[in-house]
Amino acid sequence: MNNIIAIFRRELRGYFTTPVAYVFIATFLFLTGIFTFSLGGFYEARQASLRAFFDWHPWLYLFLVPAISMRLWSEERSSGTIELLLTLPITLMEAILGKFLAAWCFLGVALSLTFPMVLTVGYLGQPDWGVILASYMGSFLMAGAYLAIGCCISAATKNQVICFVLSVVICFLFLLASFPVVINFIEWAVGWAPPTVVDAILDSINAVSFSSHFLSIERGVIEFRDVVFFLSLIAAWLYGCSVVLDVKKAD
Repeated sequence: MNNIIAIFRRELRGYFTTPVAYVFIATFLFLTGIFTFSLGGFYEARQASLRAFFDWHPWLYLFLVPAISMRLWSEERSSGTIELLLTLPITLMEAILGKFLAAWCFLGVALSLTFPMVLTVGYLGQPDWGVILASYMGSFLMAGAYLAIGCCISAATKNQVICFVLSVVICFLFLLASFPVVINFIEWAVGWAPPTVVDAILDSINAVSFSSHFLSIERGVIEFRDVVFFLSLIAAWLYGCSVVLDVKKAD
């Protein structure tokens, strides 16, 4: 645990000693404001709700989180510091968890700085604070899932651009899984199969969709299955990251 905390502190400090943190936070806050008030129709809805704010988070994370995760291991590998890191008296999983938790905490800081949105909606009306709290929790969990995917991809390549593109594509597939266009295409593609098989395939696809799980939490209903989905996805991709790094270390 001490090793994880040490790496966590080192990585988190590293974000704020470079312009990366401030550029990311400024970009995130600017885009959330634009999407919420200009595109989301916050005032036009005439409701004391942050639905217009949270609806855009999956799309914002789709590009902003890979921009953070692409440097987690790609930078270490391209600069050659990964060899030094892995020779320290720490386990591979401790290094992965330390770097991941630091990046996730950084995303949490960026998310927490959107509190003026909460103050605004509280000033304009009487919102359901339970729904807002649940939405923040769901957004943070979803950001962690995006980050874990990017972390694994970052371990597989030295090129940060390739890492960014692959992370965006994979996250996009998870995000798009439950969209009607995908569902309709799957129904058409497996239309020859018995209805029970088609339903099973559709249920499986819907079960791995970021959108369906996040929307469920965004409504203020924190179900155990949704939390487990995001945490399981994070654990699976971090384990995949350890496998990739172990193979690279052996090479």
